Amino acid sequence: MSKGRVTSGMRPTGSLHLGNLLGALNNWVRLQDEYECFYFIVDWHALTTPGGGDAVGYEHVGELQDRVREMAIDWVAGGLDPEKCSIFVQSHIPEVAELHLLFSMITPLGWLERNPTYKEMILGYKIDSPSYGLLGYPTLQSADILAYKGEYVPVGKDQEAHVNMTRDLAQRFNSLYGAKVFPITQTLLTEVPKVPGTDSVDKKMSKSAGNYIALSFTEEETAETVRNMFTDPTKIRKNDKGHPDGCVVFAFHGIYNKGEFAVVRDECEKGLRGCVDCKKQLAGRMNEALAPVRARRRDLEANPGRIREILHAGAMHAREIARDTLDEVRDVMNLPPRGSS
Repeated sequence: MSKGRVTSGMRPTGSLHLGNLLGALNNWVRLQDEYECFYFIVDWHALTTPGGGDAVGYEHVGELQDRVREMAIDWVAGGLDPEKCSIFVQSHIPEVAELHLLFSMITPLGWLERNPTYKEMILGYKIDSPSYGLLGYPTLQSADILAYKGEYVPVGKDQEAHVNMTRDLAQRFNSLYGAKVFPITQTLLTEVPKVPGTDSVDKKMSKSAGNYIALSFTEEETAETVRNMFTDPTKIRKNDKGHPDGCVVFAFHGIYNKGEFAVVRDECEKGLRGCVDCKKQLAGRMNEALAPVRARRRDLEANPGRIREILHAGAMHAREIARDTLDEVRDVMNLPPRGSS
């Protein structure tokens, strides 16, 4: 029995941080043992927004290739195995662009205007005049998934609506042309741990907010970032009774020091634990957990040709499947066969 197909991608933001690792990448690593997985860096999607500052966009493309490379390194360093899954760059699969074009012919404008992804992007990137490409972002996203006949997309509960457009478009295409070309993509709901920023338990870790720990950080950089983390402002001395639930350091102990989590809480609340020692212990646990990632990262950086090989091999496999999909699509849409006069 063949494995189900999983598809997912990320915009090329460069080096990943702990939020990306814990929120998505660790789950992708688990899925590669259970499904046929296609993981792609969506460089075309990055061009749907203007960019600026540290963000790549259609106005700021100078670092795009470097960001793609950094992300690919972190994916493999984080545990994605090119022998178990296909890792590639979105724009290396021209069939996706063709499928996006064909999907755009049958996508009602109202779907795009009402799509939550479109509205979120406008608000998130503070865009005054959205581009044609941004409006069509959900259609391109559907092509990303359906070019490989993706059956499942791993998402958190709050992102489930993003897959609805793909489901609706697959159903519309199949109905219009009387052929079951595309599967009705399902979500694989995953429990995503809450990864706070280094400045507040109420903020999400984000590169744009500058409150992150990158996978590319050294042990020393990680320890320094932890040392500067926000803690309980009412706990000034070691013997002051703390309030751990509002402390970022305590929140990260819940991720990287689960075995002693209850002890950390008890000692903090009773005034038996100082913040300096608490941070040192957390930094040690974090660096211990990240050691294998850093080792793989060093190996990949020392051998840049390896990443190129991985992305090329992944694209070759993905293109083979996407070509077969496009042959089916062109056939049911009664487009002339390629090479015909």
